[in-house]
Amino acid sequence: MTQPRSETTPLLTLNDPPPYSLLNPSSDTPLLLICDHASNFVPARLQHLGLSAAQMEEHIAWDRGAADVVQLMSDRLGCRAMLANYSRLLIDVNRDPNQDEPDLIPEMSDGQLIPDNQHLSPEQRRERKLRISQPYHQEIERQLDALTAYTPAPMLFSIHTFTPAMQACGKPRPWHAGMLWNRDPRIAKPLMAFLRRHEHLLIGDNEPYSGREFAYSINRHGHERGFPNCAIEIRQDLLQSHEDCLWWAEALADGLSEVLEQPSLHRVQFFD
Repeated sequence: MTQPRSETTPLLTLNDPPPYSLLNPSSDTPLLLICDHASNFVPARLQHLGLSAAQMEEHIAWDRGAADVVQLMSDRLGCRAMLANYSRLLIDVNRDPNQDEPDLIPEMSDGQLIPDNQHLSPEQRRERKLRISQPYHQEIERQLDALTAYTPAPMLFSIHTFTPAMQACGKPRPWHAGMLWNRDPRIAKPLMAFLRRHEHLLIGDNEPYSGREFAYSINRHGHERGFPNCAIEIRQDLLQSHEDCLWWAEALADGLSEVLEQPSLHRVQFFD
């Protein structure tokens, strides 16, 4: 029987980046953008978790294009934004660390084995939570708390990207972008309507999963606090260049600007 691996070397060193990057930290715009899967970075000593450099560029490691869109949106809207600085394969910050579900630190992702995530000790799992997931979510809470100085209910918007086809199922995902939301429609519905003004776009509720299932970050920081919240998934092949990312950033920024003008948006409201 294979025993869990035990190591005493710290997960992060002084040469590694912090768990997150924060943009426009003094903005009073009542909106926080977050990007859970902004990076495919893994500490150098972990050697890509046993994967090749090419595998670390795939969708299993990050949401390609999402960070560029978030940074461009933050510039255009003048709002705060947070980007997670580590790969979802090291630990997925969009999963509940208290549940310890399989996708939190995946041993497999879309049919691919993640060698150095096999047989981790409880201490190793705990360190990834404490050093990466916990500070990321604590900072989201601090930023939202700071924004309550300007509005009772700051808006939380999360940006993700998705691969056109998962290897595990092979079924193509033809829509251009999908909304993930739990029960709060204050962002999702008007933003979908705005994006559908672009007749070439196929926009809808995300499939094959919804915000009620796989949207831990917006549920924890938005839904549970009564703050308006939503996530979007954009198809990765539509974000191949800087110009592509700029188009989506401008479209989403324009849509969110309209949403921010809704009088009903800026109050705490819970949806069952």
